[in-house]
Amino acid sequence: MSAYFHDKEKNRSKTAVKDMVFTAMFAALIAVCSILSIPIGEVPITLQTFAVCLSAAMLGWKRGTLSVFVYVLLGAVGVPVFAGMSGGVGILAGPTGGYIIGFIPCALIIGIAADQWQRKALPLTVSMLLGVLVCYMIGTVWFMVVTGMNLGESLMLCVAPFLIPDGVKIALAMILSNRLSKVIAL
Repeated sequence: MSAYFHDKEKNRSKTAVKDMVFTAMFAALIAVCSILSIPIGEVPITLQTFAVCLSAAMLGWKRGTLSVFVYVLLGAVGVPVFAGMSGGVGILAGPTGGYIIGFIPCALIIGIAADQWQRKALPLTVSMLLGVLVCYMIGTVWFMVVTGMNLGESLMLCVAPFLIPDGVKIALAMILSNRLSKVIAL
């Protein structure tokens, strides 16, 4: 009986270490994808959306959301992980902070779908679209509060230029998560 409990505890420890490693690895992936940014106004084009979608699709709701939260927390304490190698609470309080915070519910939505429907293409794609839409909503409302711009101006500046690039990022995240989940035991 003692051996049974020892093996069970050993497996639980291995799972905990594996969870921490993958969570940290995907938080780092989001950070790396944030470094490369193309400034086109207040909100730069980065690969953050791709990395957030991929993280949640691959890791599910618990680890995927946690990886995004770790990324946001690292940036909040000043580690230069946000777009253009920036960091600090000032970035989160600034015009683009709502989009960064919006990555957390985005990952949650995608991760729930990934877990619920075993990473099937259609539900996962719909969840990525919905998650990014929620991120747009949170980010745009925050942008309007910080800048004082109206909804139309904010949408034209912060959403319209990103619709096609984010569609491509979602497609790439979908394809990559599908292929990687076949070869990586997460």
